[in-house]
Amino acid sequence: MPLWTCEQCGAQFSESAAPPPACPICEDERQFVNWKGQTWLTRDELAQRHKLVWRDDLGLAGIGLEPSFAIGQRALLVPDGDAVVMWDCVPLATPEAIAHVRSLGGLKAIAVSHPHFYGAVADWSAAFGDAPVYLHGDDAQWVTRPYQSVVPWQGDSHRISDNILLVRAGGHFAGATVLHWRSGADGRGALLTGDIAMVAMDRRSVSFMHSFPNYIPLNATKVQAVARAVAPLAFDRIYGAWWGKNIADGARAAFDRSVRRYIAAIADHG
Repeated sequence: MPLWTCEQCGAQFSESAAPPPACPICEDERQFVNWKGQTWLTRDELAQRHKLVWRDDLGLAGIGLEPSFAIGQRALLVPDGDAVVMWDCVPLATPEAIAHVRSLGGLKAIAVSHPHFYGAVADWSAAFGDAPVYLHGDDAQWVTRPYQSVVPWQGDSHRISDNILLVRAGGHFAGATVLHWRSGADGRGALLTGDIAMVAMDRRSVSFMHSFPNYIPLNATKVQAVARAVAPLAFDRIYGAWWGKNIADGARAAFDRSVRRYIAAIADHG
């Protein structure tokens, strides 16, 4: 039986003879159902229509689909000892891309910021001996393809290694997570945020939303909670969720300014 992938959000679902009746991620107000209706691709069809490419993105290896598919994010491969940690995921794993990751030392683990980027985590995990997949337990209801290596971690942080720390920031989802890469940015520290803190088009600021496609802002309380979660972390660079959407330096100050600007913008001034 085939594995099915939602054409709108890129979530992979468990094997079934027929596609699922609906995609709960797309029916949620943070996402949307395709204008032509709910549509699905089998894993084989997806691989026939798209390929995975890899290239450098500000000093980190990235992997993404061409042509762009669904939400269009790219995964990042964070060096950790003699292997890498995949941050966020893409909807497809191909033999060529798996071989490329293997040439970098292989996957030590996978960690994902939030349900919109779970993609094909099970396929990637299986390709590397069931590497652990760290998804925050507060978002467990959104896992569309349960898999034995999924680790629904709990609490406010989870340390993968001395170099890599996962921090539950909340905001976009209850379990929304950022990754702190201590040795990133030449030792100044880097924060990988997905779109929990969305790098803006000026690449000098970030912003926050409950729903980006439906233009639902995040309230001040949740933005302040994200800021508190990030406050203890040292970082000079932010990596966003898409190719080139990064803040190369001065990111700590940029983040703090962005929080103040956002809260001022949504404040009720009477």
